[in-house]
Amino acid sequence: MNSTLHPKDTFEARGVEKDFYSPQRLTVLRGIDLTIGTGEMVAIIGTSGTGKTTLLHILGALDRPSRGTVLHNGDDIFQQNDDRLSAFRNRTIGFVFQAHHLLPEFTALENIILPGLISGRERALLIEEATALLTEVGLAERAAHRVGELSGGEQQRVALARALIMKPRLLLADEPTGNLDPKTGEAVFELIGNLNRSLGLATVMVTHNHQLAARMDRTLVLQDGRLSAT
Repeated sequence: MNSTLHPKDTFEARGVEKDFYSPQRLTVLRGIDLTIGTGEMVAIIGTSGTGKTTLLHILGALDRPSRGTVLHNGDDIFQQNDDRLSAFRNRTIGFVFQAHHLLPEFTALENIILPGLISGRERALLIEEATALLTEVGLAERAAHRVGELSGGEQQRVALARALIMKPRLLLADEPTGNLDPKTGEAVFELIGNLNRSLGLATVMVTHNHQLAARMDRTLVLQDGRLSAT
């Protein structure tokens, strides 16, 4: 599976802030500046409730900032209408969550091809690419198994393959090893690192595991709504 990334592909957050109201205003993110380049792996750490997932959602166009901009190769992604933004998210961003959000009534293969079907891609080609991805994540023999028949580590690898089926330029991983035992979590982390290098992704991972974070290119701390280097 070849990368479709341009060597200067970048994602940037400039002055990103996010407010929530319950009912009073709570500012969760304060002036976030972040640049992620092709091939880079960035870890974001911080205590629970500091806004790490909120930041990933904004970087991935799942949520809009209250103030500030998010840029892809210099273009403000939130200047697009909702349909174009949805298409951008589908084709450019890959998401891996702690709760993998696989559909239990579908097989591993069916879960992986779903984003491509939603975007209107040809089913036969998607199956071919999904089969290759299953081989890459070590699950070729599990393609026809339903999600409930897979272990937690296997389900997370299926979720990773699903995140990559559209050949994204940015992979966002929210505690992808959080629900896994240490050995399985290590294997999933290694897999993400290998795929990041082989596909030329830009990767941002939220994690509570400081040992894993220390093995990434950069580790940033989110505290009191502000992002800083360790």
